[in-house]
Amino acid sequence: MATAALSGFSVMSLLSLSYLTWDWMSPNQAENQSAPDSANRLPAAHPPHIIFIMTDDQGFNDIGYHNSDIRTPTLDKLAADGVKLEQYYIQPICTPSRSQLLTGRYQIHTGLQHSIIRPRQPNCLPFDQVTLPQRLQEVGYSTHMVGKWHLGFYKKECLPTRRGFDTYFGSLTGSVNYYTYNSCDGPGLCGFDLHEGETVAWGRGGKYSTHLYTQRVRKILATHDPRGPPLFIYLSFQAVHTPLQCPRRYVHPYRGMANVPRRKYAAMVSAVDEAVRNVTYALRKYGYYQNSVIVFSTDNGGQPLSGGSNWPLRGRKGTYWEGGVRGLGFVHSPLLRRKRRVSTALVHITDWYPTLVGLAGGNASATEGLDGYDVWPAISEGKESPRLEILHNIDPLYNPARAGSLQGGFGIWDTAVQASIRAGDWKLLTGDPGYGDWTPPPVLPSFPGGWWGLERHTQPRKSVWLFNISGDPYERSDVAEQRPDVVKQLLARLAYYNRTAVPVRYPMEDPRAHPDLNGGAWGPWFGDGEEDTWDGVSRRRIKDRKETLKMSRTKSFFRRLNARMMSNRI
Repeated sequence: MATAALSGFSVMSLLSLSYLTWDWMSPNQAENQSAPDSANRLPAAHPPHIIFIMTDDQGFNDIGYHNSDIRTPTLDKLAADGVKLEQYYIQPICTPSRSQLLTGRYQIHTGLQHSIIRPRQPNCLPFDQVTLPQRLQEVGYSTHMVGKWHLGFYKKECLPTRRGFDTYFGSLTGSVNYYTYNSCDGPGLCGFDLHEGETVAWGRGGKYSTHLYTQRVRKILATHDPRGPPLFIYLSFQAVHTPLQCPRRYVHPYRGMANVPRRKYAAMVSAVDEAVRNVTYALRKYGYYQNSVIVFSTDNGGQPLSGGSNWPLRGRKGTYWEGGVRGLGFVHSPLLRRKRRVSTALVHITDWYPTLVGLAGGNASATEGLDGYDVWPAISEGKESPRLEILHNIDPLYNPARAGSLQGGFGIWDTAVQASIRAGDWKLLTGDPGYGDWTPPPVLPSFPGGWWGLERHTQPRKSVWLFNISGDPYERSDVAEQRPDVVKQLLARLAYYNRTAVPVRYPMEDPRAHPDLNGGAWGPWFGDGEEDTWDGVSRRRIKDRKETLKMSRTKSFFRRLNARMMSNRI
């Protein structure tokens, strides 16, 4: 395994290196070093058709091969016959994962390191980024996106069809009704959100989105010639994000599941499983399958309050614990050299950019500044992964931890800042990583109820955690005090990355984005050629941070009160 050389930080480990001059191989160096292998890894006659399937908010415990209570026979079969990625990492929320997939860069290098892009923010994927579909277009691919975008739309230049996709059908915001495609950003701030290319798809609502998107993918496959230009299809399901909506026939098999949100959530996962079956059937029917690569990925951890489960991992969606950032992922393809196996190679969502460009016959090293690595040899042949480290994120705008300080970070790093990094077997978190309980699967009718506090984790306020993830994947044994040497090394890595970060892009919301001012639908509201007038960071966000500090004592009181109440109920 690629991380073996780093395990324990022994004599030949990272500790033998200077804090700020680690001899780390860059993604471009790794690309060039592995070029002889990658040049012969696929038949040159025709690049493979690439189908990238992403689900939304599907937890680590929300698939059949991790939890037999969830019925996903298609996904289980595809994963079993392909390569399961059991050390696969994503981001804890939607926009960052999608931005990293399409740019191959950590969000500190795109300015999207804080939160998500909200519907009324004049913000989107930076225009100076050459996207994955644009690179694939350069080598002759026909590129199509179906489903959830969530990368901004305030200008037409932000839309999927301007960022590398030949066609687009789906929703631009982060969450819509699965039938009506109505999307709300607060009381009275609702609008229609289903788009065909760059126009609103009025009259197309009424069909369950998982079915509607699958139908569009099958249409693309049916009307394209598999012997013509290779296809790249990015199928970004809205499921299983809230609202919890699903046709009754998928709910019926889970009628014995007492917890209603969990029952509906499981049904939505099964609907996705059926959709993937229909897509793979179409790949076979229309002659694509033998020369195809199917990648399956979640975008972040599950949300237990909405039926999801990351058990036995710690944390949930929106946190930097393993439950928030360790994702479901697998690759299925007749082109894999070693199939039917589980890979423990370290893989990150940024790696798909150089990996897929390489599969397509392109030169990923031509894109400077990538944080991703070409991991196809690790996936297909079982070779060591070139990736030894993952920067989960550095978010300078997130609420600072009151217990954190530069002094607490040995003068290397301000531990009040929310950040997380993994190097080899080690994982470091600073600041406030987010809600850190181990939440059992929500199966009881009264959940969250007493179960919510069953594994309640209480400890003195702190701002630094260190775990050996290989030996402690559930993050139960914090060894920060026992291994200050490792803490210092990883704090130095955070400091190094922070020096490469670009300013945060998090502008104030624009009232002109209101759907009522745009024909009742969400869509671009900036005029052609209109210049941005914001300075990058919302002044409201800065004010919110100050207000949060003032409220912290009140919140602390209610947290203690809630803990006592839950303990009494248990």
